[in-house]
Amino acid sequence: MTLGSVSAAVSYLHDRAGLAPETALVLGSGLGPLAEEVEGIAVPYADIPGFPVSTAPGHAGRLILGRAFGRACAVMQGRVHMYEGYSPQEVAFPIRVMAALGARTLVLTNAAGGMHPEDRVGDLVVIEDHLSLAVASGLDPLRGPNDPATGPRFVSMNRAYDPDLVALAEALGGLRRGTYAHVVGPSFEPPALIRLLKLAGCDLVGMSTVPEVIAARHLGLRVLAISAVTNIAVDSVASPHVTTEAEVWEAVKTVQPKLLALMRDLIPALSEVRG
Repeated sequence: MTLGSVSAAVSYLHDRAGLAPETALVLGSGLGPLAEEVEGIAVPYADIPGFPVSTAPGHAGRLILGRAFGRACAVMQGRVHMYEGYSPQEVAFPIRVMAALGARTLVLTNAAGGMHPEDRVGDLVVIEDHLSLAVASGLDPLRGPNDPATGPRFVSMNRAYDPDLVALAEALGGLRRGTYAHVVGPSFEPPALIRLLKLAGCDLVGMSTVPEVIAARHLGLRVLAISAVTNIAVDSVASPHVTTEAEVWEAVKTVQPKLLALMRDLIPALSEVRG
């Protein structure tokens, strides 16, 4: 994606809403109903110049510009993933648009498989670090030409998840911290990979978030990410359990009220935390 295409998207959205958001919020799989808390204008992704369109189930594919929990927000009701056939750069494009609109803080949510011994379906976990074998193998959204006006050529991923915001979410929601493993998908992870990720110190596994975080840090945004544990990852072929999409959607229903309650406290408090 070029800077010009970001400008075209921003110009279109300014004409529709004229809102400068403080916070960008990405609602992951099945978590879109939280967008009902936003008072504003909803724009289908397909109408925004250059914007990738969600094809995954549970992703409505709308950008909502308005006020949520007393703050000006840009809210993605669903995201796009590399497993849909999008490049890492295309996955990161909406983050660049929301930053260009004015957002300086990014809050991401996702559905994830739990790998920590204490994980239970329905838990919320705040991410403090990530591991992406896909990014390590070359699928980095920053790969290619770099515009110094947008961000630095080399971006540190140490403290990519803002420590002060992590502590805020931890305190407000009583959340545990964890390391998120990013895989491309869409196939669920085989037990051998889960064992490898556990050895690497990962607590959660999912198919999103990391490309968006990298782009956000490139742009200088503060980042907070929260995972909803929607299944327990299987680490042995001896296990009779077979992970299904249906169980994930069923688990999401139990998570929605918890996440909504957290966001009601969290979003207003973000601006009070200084990095």
